[in-house]
Amino acid sequence: METLEVPHVRHYEAAPPTTADLEWADLPTVDLLLARTPEGMDELTKIVKTAMRVHGFLYVINHGLTPEQNARMFDIADIPFSGATDADKQTYLAPMKESGSYQGYKPRQYWHIDSGVKDEIETYSINRDVTKREHPEVLRPFLPEISAFAKFNHFHVLHPLLRLFARAVDLPEDAFVNIHGYDAVGETYVRSMKYYPRSEEDEKKVQQVWLKGHTDIGTVTILWSQPVSALQVLSPNNTWRWVKHVPNALVVNAGDALEFLSGGRLRATIHRVRQPPPDQRGRERLGIFYFAMADDDVVIAPMVPNEEKSSRFTAENVMTMAEWRQARTRAYGHTKLVRNEREKGVEEEVINGVLVRHYN
Repeated sequence: METLEVPHVRHYEAAPPTTADLEWADLPTVDLLLARTPEGMDELTKIVKTAMRVHGFLYVINHGLTPEQNARMFDIADIPFSGATDADKQTYLAPMKESGSYQGYKPRQYWHIDSGVKDEIETYSINRDVTKREHPEVLRPFLPEISAFAKFNHFHVLHPLLRLFARAVDLPEDAFVNIHGYDAVGETYVRSMKYYPRSEEDEKKVQQVWLKGHTDIGTVTILWSQPVSALQVLSPNNTWRWVKHVPNALVVNAGDALEFLSGGRLRATIHRVRQPPPDQRGRERLGIFYFAMADDDVVIAPMVPNEEKSSRFTAENVMTMAEWRQARTRAYGHTKLVRNEREKGVEEEVINGVLVRHYN
């Protein structure tokens, strides 16, 4: 990432990693150093092909950001929450219901989780083009760094991964890159996300689930690993396994749009967030994400033969990236879900003709 003259920021101190004996997911690792040679790309393609069929999640290492730069970005990520006033947060609310956009603040207790309990998650999302809208004054000195961070994620992490994903489904290497333009109209963004502890009474009502099992809206989600254990992935044997913190690594998964585009060969993985283990309870959990979406005008129809023969990939429900993200954003956490009587803990809704499932 490019070096900039930077203003002072208060250091964010995260909780130490858990020492709890948890059932960890055995996720494969993509070493981006290998992407520099044809032989390395061949090796990584095999890893990605297996990872996206079996796990849907993977770690990425050797991406090029130093641990010190990583820590600096977490310091900046906390500013929208600890540095902004309540008035700022109201002024810069995201127009989720109005236009299906996450740009700005999502306040706490906006989504319904279960049994009348709402979320305790606060987010602030910034379009990769940081000039798209205004931001709280306290964050403005840091916009050049956030912009550089977005470009780093886009060109040095997302694009190499998209090339690997394309190779994994036998498409030309730049097939997915070409529909993820940095300067195109779209909603790819950097998101800061803070989970706050809640009462034990509410924890019991929702069985310790902070964010119920779901798939992501876009194509690729890049999570910068942080030490509070809460993320779980639904494994192929239908059990929830914890995602372990790996310092200065990335946790990457495919979203719905990439599953659509790949005809189901790159699956959008079901994951959830739950209460951390006992030695980390009572601590906030701060995350940084790069949520990638195809350009708004891209039709998210299969670019390869549809192997899955699923109702999620039909000619009747083809839509653009903009239509899909707007519909999912408006609906999430607000629509009435229908319980699936055949599968315990599964709730469903239909959005723009596509079956969307939630897991609890």
